Amino acid sequence: VSDLRSSALPGSLDVSRSMFDLRSPPHRSMKRYDSVSSVPSSTSSRKDSQGSNRSLDTITLSGDERDFGRLNVKLCYVSSVEQIWITVLHCKDLCWPSSCGENPRICVKGILTLPKPVHFKSSAKEGSSEIEFMETFVFAIKLQSLQAVRLVFKIQTQTPRKKTIGECSLALQELSSQESSHWLDISPPSK
Repeated sequence: VSDLRSSALPGSLDVSRSMFDLRSPPHRSMKRYDSVSSVPSSTSSRKDSQGSNRSLDTITLSGDERDFGRLNVKLCYVSSVEQIWITVLHCKDLCWPSSCGENPRICVKGILTLPKPVHFKSSAKEGSSEIEFMETFVFAIKLQSLQAVRLVFKIQTQTPRKKTIGECSLALQELSSQESSHWLDISPPSK
């Protein structure tokens, strides 16, 4: 990178005519590259959610990266009677901890996060990779109240003991009289 034309004296340490002066501290815009792989060395470690550095080759899939399954729901708002219709259709590719047993009884608990939350719960079904609920819940709530809240779903085991194994949520600002279908990714329960 340095200028090696005859104007530079042999043995001179002056590299100020180079593109980057290597004697000064690295610039923010410069990327350091690993000499073997030509991958930016900044990717060799990253901060995890707790803020500590971990080498990439030691990262294993924690609960945050695993696929916990998906929940299919349908929503509709009937403005003539100011009602929200929530249909819990089914869970697909559902995973649960081994501590819950082979086939725990599973239900879906819903919460409309209004100032005074509205709770509802499906019936419990035998756990499998695909569980059909096909249950509709109807609540009389003004549309303006709903558009500022979220609809939260908690996937819970009922047996051997009650435990939340996953959750997902959906904002309701797009709510309309046209029935909409949603596939929600289930994530581990928040602490």
